[in-house]
Formats: sequence, C-alpha cells, structure tokens
Amino acid sequence: MSPAYVVKRIALIGYTLLVVSLIVFAITQILPADAAVMLLGENATAEALAAVREKLGLNTSVWIQYGHWLANVLHGDFGISMRNGQPVGPAMFEALGRSLLLALLAIVLMLIVAVPLGIIAAIRRGKTADFAVSITSYVGVSLPEFVTSTLLILVFADWLQWLPATGYVPLTENLSSGLLHLALPVLTVSMILIAHVSRMVRSELVDVLHSDYVRAARLKGLSASAVLFKHALRNALLPTITIVALDVGYLLGGVIVVEEIFALPGIGRQLIVAVQSRDLPSIQAGALIMATTYAVANFLADMAYAWLDKRIQYD
Repeated sequence: MSPAYVVKRIALIGYTLLVVSLIVFAITQILPADAAVMLLGENATAEALAAVREKLGLNTSVWIQYGHWLANVLHGDFGISMRNGQPVGPAMFEALGRSLLLALLAIVLMLIVAVPLGIIAAIRRGKTADFAVSITSYVGVSLPEFVTSTLLILVFADWLQWLPATGYVPLTENLSSGLLHLALPVLTVSMILIAHVSRMVRSELVDVLHSDYVRAARLKGLSASAVLFKHALRNALLPTITIVALDVGYLLGGVIVVEEIFALPGIGRQLIVAVQSRDLPSIQAGALIMATTYAVANFLADMAYAWLDKRIQYD
C-alpha cells in the first residue's frame, strides 16, 4: 500500500465530506424554521428579531453563511443549539460516544456469534446445521428493528424481568447497571448483523473450501482443522471486513429507531429531537458527524483489507 494511495483516499474523504456539508447546509436552509424566532420565541419584537438576524449573519447571502459555518466547523465550533442555548458540538460528540459504544458491543457480539455459525453452516453444508443457520439468518434479516426490540422487551423485560426495558446508565457510574441497560439494544442491533454476516461467512467459506489451494493443502496431509483455520478461514473472512465497515454506517443510521425505543441518548435520538424542534445547528452537526464516522470506517476497512491480504496492492 503506497503512501500516495493513503493520501489520495484521505483527500477523497475530505472532498466527500465537503459535498455532504453543502447538501446538509442546503437542506437546513429550506426547512420551515426561522433561527431568530426559534431563539427568541414567536412573541419577540421585530427589532429584537432583526438584531438577532444581524448578529447571526442571517441577513447575508447563503454562500457567505455557508462559508462562515464551514469555517467554524473546521475549528470545532458547530454553533449554539436553538433548543437549549448550549454549544452543539460537546453534546453531539457525547451522544456519538454512546452510539459508538452500542455499535462496538453489537459488532463484538456479532463476530462472536456470526463467525462460528457461518463456519458450522459451511463445513456441514446441506445438513441440518446448515439448514438451521440459514433459516435463522433469513428470519433475522426479515425482522425490522422495531419488531425485534418489541419482542425482546416482552420476553426479557416484561415476562422474565431479567433486563430493564428502557433507559441509560453510563458505564463510568455503574458498570453492571450500564451493561444491563445496554443489553436489549445490543441484542436488537446484533440480530440483524448476525444474520447478515453469518450468511456471508458461510457463502465465502464454501467457495474457499472448494478452491485449488485448499485441495492442495489437503493433499499434503494437513488436518481438517489446519486447512480450515490456517488457509481457508483467513481468506473467507476478508469480505467480512468490508461488510462490518458498511454495518458501521447502518448502525449509526439504523439505530435511530433502536435508540428511540430504548430511550438511549445516542446521536440518532439527538438528531430526532433536533428535527422535531427545528434545531438547525444540531441537525447540521449530527448529519455531518455521522457522515464523517461512516467515511472514516470505510477508509479503515480498506486499510485493514490490504494489510490482511498481501496480494492486494493499492496504487
């Protein structure tokens, strides 16, 4: 992997985020909301509203407003929330941390469960275990998050009363209580990921097990476990890296429903509140932060892919 390629990819990320920032800013400009009215209220005088518009630069052209906003963003200033008058950046990054924690736990659980399931289905292709894994995967993919979350709440929170239904406790305050509150959201998100990745692992491993170099390894007298873990599995898991990176984008966008159902104060829920209250700076910050996280995740996936597979050469 050449340094030039890394620089090229970083430049591409910068260009992509610039386009995203333009789109986000343009969309927020056409929303039916007046920043001055949102800050001062509908009963504010015309003089007060005019003064606020002058202070915020709302009387200037859209391009000047965009340039001023982008310059502030590059310096880490995402503006002031119209809803509570507090800086947007710290609140959004704190919410992003909670969403990333949920995503990280879901991915770890997914890898622990999905990879073994995919391996079992591949080495027992056409047998009962393969059929069971396939059926489970199809069910997991078919159920939307709000159905899965409702079923989990009914079983584990209502009937068995093992886990809390909603709420959030920071792990730094109480580790055990925090993990218990995260259990149902993590399970909800993981089920779709497990179904998706286990099918991918099975499909890739079946192809690899029928490849020429695996047959050659068997002819050399290597044991079945050595062939599987030293030769086949490494190559079969390579596409999974890309899938996991794409799933990071899904997790940040798809967990909005999960965070709302379980009252988890992540960035998805923050964005919902911002849209409902027409909080334009929070909407802009949330959308841009999510896009940045998704772009960085894909960049890291490409780097990891090239590092694991030495045959791949990026120019």
